Amino acid sequence: MPLDFTAIDFETANSSNASACAVGLVRVRGGEIVDRTGWLIRPPAGHDAFFELNTRIHGIRAEDVIGAPTWTQQLSDLAAFAGDDILVAHNAGFDMAVIKRACDATGDECPPYRYACSLQVARKVYRLESYRLPFVAAEAGFADFPHHNATADALACAHVMIDAARRVGADDIDGLAELAGVRVSQIEIAAAPTVSFVVA
Repeated sequence: MPLDFTAIDFETANSSNASACAVGLVRVRGGEIVDRTGWLIRPPAGHDAFFELNTRIHGIRAEDVIGAPTWTQQLSDLAAFAGDDILVAHNAGFDMAVIKRACDATGDECPPYRYACSLQVARKVYRLESYRLPFVAAEAGFADFPHHNATADALACAHVMIDAARRVGADDIDGLAELAGVRVSQIEIAAAPTVSFVVA
């Protein structure tokens, strides 16, 4: 199996995981980066306040997303880019929570993506003083990128996973996870409650 996956990164407007305001996506095929994209997102209603702390980190302001697609409007584009790929993100629990919570907030069906975490992989494969994305990406040979730009962060994450796979001799994400001693997880989708009808 070739090393195929989609790296993903979200930025959020505030402390709510549902407040996605930007996404970056990078497609990897056969261990090579073949496509990348990213766009702004108008966060779901009720999760759309922009906190100064968040804006200071990523530079995105409320006025920047006024004309951006909503979570619901952009979800099909995200799904079309990712396809059936395993998603990879640095601190993937955060990014997967964004997908799940934003879908919860909008009532959209959450795609049950399988995913792997480049942070977990880096901690097993590299020996570094810090495992923040800029340090890990530099170790993978990808330095000096605009951190907290969603597409740039996804690109850095892709480089990390490609390099880690090369170092451990893995051919795919499942093999990399196994050799690194980490798990490939899946977004948990709550089953619809069963409704019992009692005939009186």
